[in-house]
Amino acid sequence: MIKINQIHKVFNKGKANQIDAINGIDLKINIGEFLIIVGSNGSGKTTLLNLVAGSVLPTSGTISVDSNNVTRMPDYKRSQWIARVFQNPVSGTASDLSIIDNFRLAAIRTKPKGLSIGVDDAFKKQVKDKIATLGMGLENKTDQPMGTLSGGQRQALTLLMSIMDSCKVLLLDEPTAALDPRSAEVVMKTADKLIKDFNLTAILITHNLKDAYTYGTRIIQMSEGIILKDLNTENKTKLKQNDLFDWFG
Repeated sequence: MIKINQIHKVFNKGKANQIDAINGIDLKINIGEFLIIVGSNGSGKTTLLNLVAGSVLPTSGTISVDSNNVTRMPDYKRSQWIARVFQNPVSGTASDLSIIDNFRLAAIRTKPKGLSIGVDDAFKKQVKDKIATLGMGLENKTDQPMGTLSGGQRQALTLLMSIMDSCKVLLLDEPTAALDPRSAEVVMKTADKLIKDFNLTAILITHNLKDAYTYGTRIIQMSEGIILKDLNTENKTKLKQNDLFDWFG
């Protein structure tokens, strides 16, 4: 569970170019919830995600994950609970390393570093089995450099890598924005399956209301650093897609 209590974020405080990006947000996101954040550019949605991730520190307020106060905890320490997938597929992978080596780095991301076997047969099988679930035929190419793959392939693998160390929270920062429609669909279906299979608490930023309706269990709309609307979308039999478009119009 994520609890956000009276979070404020001010950039360039006291200066002529001061920006009040987040203005006193209170938000509770339950375990297993797939929260979608929508809003125009400058609404504060990316800043809010960055605050949860720890890459931006709040001006005031608190953030907790599973009752752990992470408000000013460095992002490398938060990584024991939180994984993040960025908009650019390149950001979440090491291009020159093989697929299997990328997965190994993801698996030890939060563990103490020391002398150990890097990649053994058991680990290779574990990774190949996970990759096979994508249906992309990459399970037999794990020695191939990550940089030789398409953006959609890399983003799908990044999603699998994000849960290699048993994280509790998955942050998705417009992960399909740079992808073609077919790759975007694979990535979203993969994300949805992982969230359900591992009972993750997830936050997705998107401009795609169709994806928001299809995959989200809850949607919030942000504007000028506040939550303007908050809608539970879990019961799709009562909420139609066109109703959603009208509601967030």
